[in-house]
Amino acid sequence: MNPTDNKARISAVSDLLYQATRRVRILKHLAWPQSHRRAFLKDNALKLPAIEYPKFDPGETFDFLAQARRLIHGDSLVDAWLEDTAERIETSARLLCACGTNEFLEHSSRLYGTPKKMLMDENSTPLELAISLNKLFDSLAHVDVGAPAPACYLADYVAGRMRDAAVGMFGQSAPEVLVVDELSANALAGPKRIRIRRGAQFSDKDIAQLINHEVYIHVATSLNGMEQTELKILGSSNAGTTKTQEGLAVFAEFISGSMDIDRFRRLADRVVVTQMAIEGASFVDVYRYFLERAPETGANQAFENARRVFRGGTLSGGVPFTKDIVYLDGLLRVHNFLRTVVTAGRSDCLQLLFCGKLDIENIPVLCELAGMGLCRPPKYLPPWASDRRFLLSYLAYSSFLNSIDLNAVRKHYDGLLENSPVVDFP
Repeated sequence: MNPTDNKARISAVSDLLYQATRRVRILKHLAWPQSHRRAFLKDNALKLPAIEYPKFDPGETFDFLAQARRLIHGDSLVDAWLEDTAERIETSARLLCACGTNEFLEHSSRLYGTPKKMLMDENSTPLELAISLNKLFDSLAHVDVGAPAPACYLADYVAGRMRDAAVGMFGQSAPEVLVVDELSANALAGPKRIRIRRGAQFSDKDIAQLINHEVYIHVATSLNGMEQTELKILGSSNAGTTKTQEGLAVFAEFISGSMDIDRFRRLADRVVVTQMAIEGASFVDVYRYFLERAPETGANQAFENARRVFRGGTLSGGVPFTKDIVYLDGLLRVHNFLRTVVTAGRSDCLQLLFCGKLDIENIPVLCELAGMGLCRPPKYLPPWASDRRFLLSYLAYSSFLNSIDLNAVRKHYDGLLENSPVVDFP
């Protein structure tokens, strides 16, 4: 096949895959009406919510996938990526068909993994990482970091801040920012609209996290993907890209100084409770766990935290939605990828990471597609990535730290601190 015909074939497959994803809206399909939270708390948090999900018809999705697969052939890197994308979309459709059944966990695990699945180092798991982080945070409990910032900012104020950030970055392409009465989370962002739940309250860190996570990453990669007219699939979210997209969004919180211990602990707890649910913990058990872990956040937040784990699964336990384990795993992957980009002298790949909704493992394919003229550079970059002076210096230093024996350094300073009395300044 000549290069021109091959490029046309790749674009045609991408377009069909994009069409296949249009009805597979996982989070929207799994959303719970707010009435379930009110009923659960009114009943003293004793009775499992009775959730019914709409029936999902995968017929149209499967038709588009069949058309796409008829054009996928050969053993090229690009064809392997297209087939893998098709497989992810098919599994996502089957996930929605399996809501409320034991089969749901099988599809969820294939898409997002499980807490005990090995990380890339093949020596640890997301669960072990989460437990280690919680132990570390517990050891820091005695450190006075000041009073926690009050959640005193209301939805209208936050909407204004997010609107300013979106317009400042995207101009006329900025999504509309709305305050709505019914929303399954405090805030949700997409390329066309950002919604904030009326009645939700936010701290200063919450606002910074939302701007860096939702606006500067999720909206930016969506809009960048929509600019990829030859590769439309990059403009559509699918479960195969979730780990990288959420990891990149959490890294954005970290590198921008928006991250704090409470946020890190919430991410770790999501992994812990997912494993609890796999082992049989019910919705009520997980709700109580969150209420005991952070009583100051209240019953409403405990319900929302538990809801994330059980949406689509069985509330009596054993079948959770495993998406929430990807945040820590994704952060590790993105951080290590970026460090490697620096040490390998491949800063060109930094821009590729923002070209649309993609997975880090697809970077070699995107390099090839960019060389063919099919993948365009990103139009929008978050502030910390567009001004790379701090980012590259940080990543270079971080890469150096990774090359030294930290155990020997830690042993030295452990001995130093052991002989240092604790200071209590007035």
